[in-house]
Amino acid sequence: MDHPRLAVENPATGQPITTVPDAGPAEVDKAVRAAVRAWPAWRASERHAALMSCAVVVEEVAPVLAPVLTEEQGKPLREAETEFAEAAALFRHFAGAPPLAGHGPVAAITPWHLPVRLAAADLAPSFAAGDTVVLAPSPHTPLTTLYLGRMLAEVLPPGVLTVLTGRDPVGARLAGAPGLKRLTRERGGNDPAIVLPGTDPGAIAEKLFWSAFTNCGQLSMAVKRVYAVGSAYDGVVEALAALAERTVVGDGRKPGTQLGPVNNRRQYDRVAGLVEEARTDGARIATGGRLGGPGYFFAPAILAEAHDGMRVVREEQFGPALPIVRCSTVDEAVGLANATTPGSRGSVWGTDEEHVAEVAARLERGTVWLNEHPATPAFSTASRGLNAGGIRG
Repeated sequence: MDHPRLAVENPATGQPITTVPDAGPAEVDKAVRAAVRAWPAWRASERHAALMSCAVVVEEVAPVLAPVLTEEQGKPLREAETEFAEAAALFRHFAGAPPLAGHGPVAAITPWHLPVRLAAADLAPSFAAGDTVVLAPSPHTPLTTLYLGRMLAEVLPPGVLTVLTGRDPVGARLAGAPGLKRLTRERGGNDPAIVLPGTDPGAIAEKLFWSAFTNCGQLSMAVKRVYAVGSAYDGVVEALAALAERTVVGDGRKPGTQLGPVNNRRQYDRVAGLVEEARTDGARIATGGRLGGPGYFFAPAILAEAHDGMRVVREEQFGPALPIVRCSTVDEAVGLANATTPGSRGSVWGTDEEHVAEVAARLERGTVWLNEHPATPAFSTASRGLNAGGIRG
């Protein structure tokens, strides 16, 4: 009897690349048992050398696997290479970190927007804490993680790492494993950026643009909505639209590409639907939208005259569309930024640093940046190890 397989699609073409195993309940249970068996010896071992070996493996396979990541995720090759470099750095960071408290085998379910980077963000602290891991990558981007997992397993004791590919039921089975004690979930974000009056749009446009559109806008920490106050509004719209029109959208494997496709059909349709809904509700599409031809290409869209009644403002779009809301006063901008979907991050942009800091202090966010908004996460120093299992996803 043939084992079920899962097709992996290239978002630049909409066509399948290859297939990977579609794990069933028996494979999931077997991986969990292996992780449980391997845990006592692994937590009692000295793990610095193993973590350093993992870093070396990631660096050595990067030239081969970065193009695979681009093919299945869509991002430009240079961004795929950066993801591998960040993953290697995570292993090195936790190899030298103070000892972490372990709690048991971990079930890690990773998303499709940063599959290698976020896999390492689960694996490195878990290994440092002496926890074993069953890793389930997104069914949209399983290929690179599967290959990388096989290479990492060669420098780790048996059972310390198992990668399971498959459809959504794989994650559900892991989440339902007996003895699950704790759960860690990654929250999305609907991060606001406030641009204060008197700001020179040309001075902030490029940094603000890439804070929103890096990885085709498919980042939890990206700017998702802009509140431009008073005289800043028209200049911000014009400057961002000009940058969007100059941005090269295409196959991430081709030199010069700055933005690849949206990763999958479902997300592509969601972004396109939110943009069209906003247009019919009064937004002006300054530039951007669906591109013809195969694949899930969507030119970065700048939505002028957006308002908080639109779903593209209220909800995290997670794609290449940026609504810009006109505000009459700073108080209005702060109120709207705080009233819409809670989140952990935000940013304030302006020329007067003291005023920027004053406004930033009024944002109800865990982290607020001044004249910047990093779109990728910094290292976490907390272990993701959870008693008898854990989930990130």
